[in-house]
Amino acid sequence: MEELLELRQFLEQGKIHEALLLVDELEEMSLSDKINKIDSYGVILLIHLIKQKAEKRSTRSWDVSIENTVREINKINKRRKSGGFYLNQAELIDILEQGYQVALKRAALEAFEGRYEAQELAAIVDQQETLAEALKLIQQ
Repeated sequence: MEELLELRQFLEQGKIHEALLLVDELEEMSLSDKINKIDSYGVILLIHLIKQKAEKRSTRSWDVSIENTVREINKINKRRKSGGFYLNQAELIDILEQGYQVALKRAALEAFEGRYEAQELAAIVDQQETLAEALKLIQQ
């Protein structure tokens, strides 16, 4: 909110260059927020996909969580006015890859009632296959 007041002041004072710099900063902050949210939902998506693949089963709860996280990722990533997306496919893959180890550790706590460490679970689940499935779900 403080940034908007500062922007107003710059505009009222005719400081267009400073106002444009502040607009750039606001855009960067907005994109960073979107990336953080997509990352968080991506980790949740990966946790459930890892559990499904490891246990070779699913639950209604996991299915609903997968559906909800995909919907949220798409909602956050969609540019409302201009159309298109904030993050392209390569950037989505990068975010999912970065979150995979976090998701694996959290899935290890839940899958098989926590009997396996993350490294053991990693040996059961194919990372590239899981990442590809996550991306496919997001892009449907």
